[in-house]
Amino acid sequence: MTTAGTGHAEADQDEKGGIRTALAGLTTRGRSFLAAGVAAAVCSYVLGQSDLLRVGLLLAVLPLVCATVLYRTRYRVAGSRRLSPARVPAGSEARVHLRMDNVSRLPTGLLMLQDRVPYVLGPRPRFVLDRVEAGGRREVSYRVRSDLRGRYPLGPLQLRLTDPFGMCELTRSFSTYDNLTVIPRVEPLAPVRLSGEAKGYGDGRQRSLALAGEDDVIPRGYRYGDDLRRVHWRSTARYGELMVRREEQPQRARCTVLLDTRGIAFQGAGPDAAFEWAVAGAASVLVHMLERGFSVRLLTDTGNAVPGEGGDGFAGASQGSADAAGLMMDTLAVIDHSDGAGLSRAYDVLRGGNEGLLVAFLGDLDEEQAAVVARMRQRGGAVAFVLDSETWMREPSDVPGPLDGSGERLRMLREAGWTTLGVPRGASLDDLWRQADRERRGVATAGGKGP
Repeated sequence: MTTAGTGHAEADQDEKGGIRTALAGLTTRGRSFLAAGVAAAVCSYVLGQSDLLRVGLLLAVLPLVCATVLYRTRYRVAGSRRLSPARVPAGSEARVHLRMDNVSRLPTGLLMLQDRVPYVLGPRPRFVLDRVEAGGRREVSYRVRSDLRGRYPLGPLQLRLTDPFGMCELTRSFSTYDNLTVIPRVEPLAPVRLSGEAKGYGDGRQRSLALAGEDDVIPRGYRYGDDLRRVHWRSTARYGELMVRREEQPQRARCTVLLDTRGIAFQGAGPDAAFEWAVAGAASVLVHMLERGFSVRLLTDTGNAVPGEGGDGFAGASQGSADAAGLMMDTLAVIDHSDGAGLSRAYDVLRGGNEGLLVAFLGDLDEEQAAVVARMRQRGGAVAFVLDSETWMREPSDVPGPLDGSGERLRMLREAGWTTLGVPRGASLDDLWRQADRERRGVATAGGKGP
């Protein structure tokens, strides 16, 4: 049997070992027949019984013939895999569609199909496919689900062919696999005014270019589709090519989401750990601010920013903003603890500019790191969610109260201009988000709940 791949799978057609490979595929039944045949042949020689020798030869030859015929059967089977969807939030299901095509001129025998999946996604799926006619196809599907974010490989796909007597089974594996990306859960957030504006474009927006008058105009080269009424004839005569006036461009409000990934700042593991809450919170804020029209970026304590260093490092209103958002979610899907002990690298990145809203998800802070965070205060506003290990390890209560485990460090951030909230175990990000808005406007009460 040979297998071929289309789309996402290409089978391995390496025929190693020849007859050794065929004999390795003998089942327990086939090995028993072979052993019984050899034993019968030995007994016939010892006892001098020629009829027993015929029986022994029949028993020994049958599994060998089955293995040889099965090994020499030249099926060509193409397989493909399709994920729906390929990126799924933690706790949600994805469906995997498998398609097998018989591209040879011969019908196949009984095929057993098996796909390899990590144990966190569920049991390994197995399917039995009846005889597939020449040029025919079979489609099957199964579901996978994970409560843990990450990137999980699916495959390679395996086909197992058996003979009608069950004497031999041969397995062929496809060489490629697909990746299922499990991103953090995203919690819908209320449209509050933490940055002083209701949207990414507000009354307080800045203008990147202005048209102060005929003498101060900044022209550019004509592009296909530009309005001819914008042609600047004086610049056209000066440069010898068609020039147009630049229109006033609104600059999008910016938001930086800082995620503390220091291993020493968080305790516990699993989907309910403090670090996982921080990752899910960062993902929720990123999605929320993108939906409101902000230019956003993800920053970690290591100083790495997503999107990368191209341009100003923010995902703006360009055509690639959706790709940048997907890149940030893919980054959060696989992000892990860092070996760093401080937040100075993140401060160095933020020190270059003081515009835009800063939303930080922080772990344990000592006095030195709290001072570093205090200096990160942005002109556009700063909100910090602090997950103190002492308070996070407590059992959640029905009505979360005020936190006192890191009161001194929270007070340091508030005095520096931060809107700072402690995060108890089991807290709702949307409630804290609303509370941060109330505190910023000076109407919040200690330990109050959002509507």
